[in-house]
Order: sequence, then structure tokens, then C-alpha cells
Amino acid sequence: MQLRYNQRMLILTIRTDNPEAELGLYEDARQLAYITWTAHRELSVTIHKKIDDLLAGQHKTLHDIQGIVCFKGPGSFTGLRIGLAVANSLAYALGTPIVARTDPQWLETGINDLAAGQDDHFALPEYGGEVHTTAQKK
Repeated sequence: MQLRYNQRMLILTIRTDNPEAELGLYEDARQLAYITWTAHRELSVTIHKKIDDLLAGQHKTLHDIQGIVCFKGPGSFTGLRIGLAVANSLAYALGTPIVARTDPQWLETGINDLAAGQDDHFALPEYGGEVHTTAQKK
């Protein structure tokens, strides 16, 4: 992975389109830490703790994050909603840029786009088709 800039940037990466969730921590394009776990229906319960663990393992805090790269789909409706809600909330609260990509090289593309100064301001999911939801049950 090659970057097009010379600054150091701490980047959090998030991918939650599958039951196996992924988080990464990068300094520029250099991977500092990367974790995957079977989140399945526990993603909303586990993602915050996993982010804290990832950062703590590198002696970092949320306030050290300078950019967020996330995968926006296609994929699981609920997984994408949860992951992107967390990414958007962090980007907003920390005042950091966020980029969301769909291509197979989403990580490299996203890091390079951050390096080029891009900021999507928020990430919207792309489900890859119409969303199919069921009627509410009483």
C-alpha cells in the first residue's frame, strides 16, 4: 500500500458487512493492529469494547484518531447500519474526517483518499439491492 503524502495520521478502519467484523488501526498505511471477531448478532454489544481494546493495545485513545475509513457495502443490513453508525458518531464527536468505500481495495483506497484530504463527512450504507424488512410483530 502506498500513500501520497508525508504526514503521520492515525486511522481507525471498520468493516461490519459480514458476521465476522473487522477493526484496524493504521499509522498512515502501516498496520499497527488488526482484529477480527465473530460478532454476528452481538455487534452492537461488542464493537465499542473491541475499539477500546484495539486502541489500548497501542497505548492510544479515541482522541488520538485522526481519520476513519470504513467499508460501506454491499453487505448485511444490520451489520452495515451498526458499523457505520459507530463510524459516523466517532467522526462527528472527534471532528475527524471519514471516508467510506465499496471497492475490493476499500482499505487502500480509503487511506489514500484521507491522505489526499478527502472527507465524506458521513458514511451512508450501500446494501447492494433493495432493503427487505418485515412488518413489525406485536
